[in-house]
Amino acid sequence: MDAAKPRSPEHAVPAIAAAIGEPARARILYCLMDGRVRTGTELAVVAGITPSTASVHLARLVSAGLLTVLAQGKHRYYSLKGTDVGAALEALSVLAGSPPAAFVTRTPAPLRAARSCYDHLAGTLGVQLHDRLLSLDWLSAVGSSASRGYELSPAGDRGLAGLIPLDDTRGRRRRFAFACLDWSERRPHLGGALAAALLTMMVERRWVVPELEGRVLSLTTAGVRALDTHFGLRVQLRPAQS
Repeated sequence: MDAAKPRSPEHAVPAIAAAIGEPARARILYCLMDGRVRTGTELAVVAGITPSTASVHLARLVSAGLLTVLAQGKHRYYSLKGTDVGAALEALSVLAGSPPAAFVTRTPAPLRAARSCYDHLAGTLGVQLHDRLLSLDWLSAVGSSASRGYELSPAGDRGLAGLIPLDDTRGRRRRFAFACLDWSERRPHLGGALAAALLTMMVERRWVVPELEGRVLSLTTAGVRALDTHFGLRVQLRPAQS
């Protein structure tokens, strides 16, 4: 039998239902309904099982086409494989009558709000800036979803030309821009040479001020105004004094 041949619904649906139907796997799936990613260890806690047992369940869910896994550094992060999976789980939630629980982070508030991730901006502010650049159509996605990169659009070139040295940034011997998974927000912030240039500019202009120790960045009142002026980003973070 040709393994590449798609299965008919009467064969595929029972297999998917069986993958969802085990209680630990169902808890894992519904934990991921908020669109964020989690490690196998975190999902083991959610499911109330050991990490080794969770690995078996996660492999089953990946094999069933319900989850996707992203390796970043030494960690493996799991998420739902597309909006179709989320829609199916949402429909099952309606039938079951119980909405999924929201993600609750345990990251300290200052570290979650804004921090450096190596040489670029992370935390809530980093995620907000990433999303705003996309909504402005200043970034154009390139590559697959598993290793998504970005190039600047013509609008992005115009928008950033007066803020960072674009030619120098493009000439650096490193990846220009990509979606870097944020460990506290569990959504992407911007990484790469472009992100490093943006953070350098923000520090030089005192939009953000690094704490004396650690990676925490304090947003200044000047930064709040500048983010609104240059990006139309209305930041909800509580700023430090400029």
